[in-house]
Amino acid sequence: MADASKANPQGVERLGYLGLGLMGTPMTRRLLKAGYPISVWNRSGGTVAPLVEAGAKRADTPRDLLANCDIVFMCVTDAAAVEDVIFGPEGLAAAPGAGKLVVDFSSIHPDAARKLAARLKAANGASWIDAPVSGGTKGAEEGTLAIMAGGEAANIERARPYVLAMARRFTHMGPTGAGQTTKLCNQVIVGCAMAVLAEATRLASNAGIDASRLPEALAGGFADSIPLQLFVPRMVQGIHSPPLGHIATMLKDLDTVADVAQATSTPVPMATLAGQIFRLAKAARGADADALEIYKLSATDR
Repeated sequence: MADASKANPQGVERLGYLGLGLMGTPMTRRLLKAGYPISVWNRSGGTVAPLVEAGAKRADTPRDLLANCDIVFMCVTDAAAVEDVIFGPEGLAAAPGAGKLVVDFSSIHPDAARKLAARLKAANGASWIDAPVSGGTKGAEEGTLAIMAGGEAANIERARPYVLAMARRFTHMGPTGAGQTTKLCNQVIVGCAMAVLAEATRLASNAGIDASRLPEALAGGFADSIPLQLFVPRMVQGIHSPPLGHIATMLKDLDTVADVAQATSTPVPMATLAGQIFRLAKAARGADADALEIYKLSATDR
């Protein structure tokens, strides 16, 4: 914080965001709306220009981003992408990192988070929070995300005011890797919910009732939930753009669940089945299809 206060007498830290995809773009817009100074970088330039027009500064490389920021947020596809933007040419690790903080919103293996955090600390002294998110693109746009975090308590509190401009909840779950483990628990629930809701919705449709009224009919009962209210209308109406999340992303997370479950001797029969359903969906619909297209697997005209 001392470095930040010297750079900005108001005490507001210089923020950066790396990875401007389905989640990163609306999250960055939330920070801009809150009035925070922010620089951005993305591998492909198409998403950068609109944010620059909205008031963000363009960074030429990840290295430049960290060099000119106090806290860098990032959200990329997987652990390989995280490693590349940190340790690749002109990556974050090439910039001076003492007193800097990297907050990773990506969903990766807990072991990968711990290893990457240790490598970055050794390379340039930067600190790390693993902070995967839940709530999809809708939550990112509305600022209602739930974010679960692993890292040192002081770093969590340092990032909290900025994170809460993008999220409704920011929960410290423990040391580095704890955020990622919590996200896996989240994905067990969400992945299975998607599969079960697709099944219930198809049963309703095939039995001749109006499946679009399920959220209304079940509201307030034991079956009611945010996934019920959000997913079923999109399944019935075929609303898949913008996607709530990609099939490949959910499958990646459920495969990670299976790996951690094996390492911890944890039985996960339901999550394993959901993973196989998403593997079928990937083959049938494509890796970049909306995860809710698993509903189409049971359609007679798919």
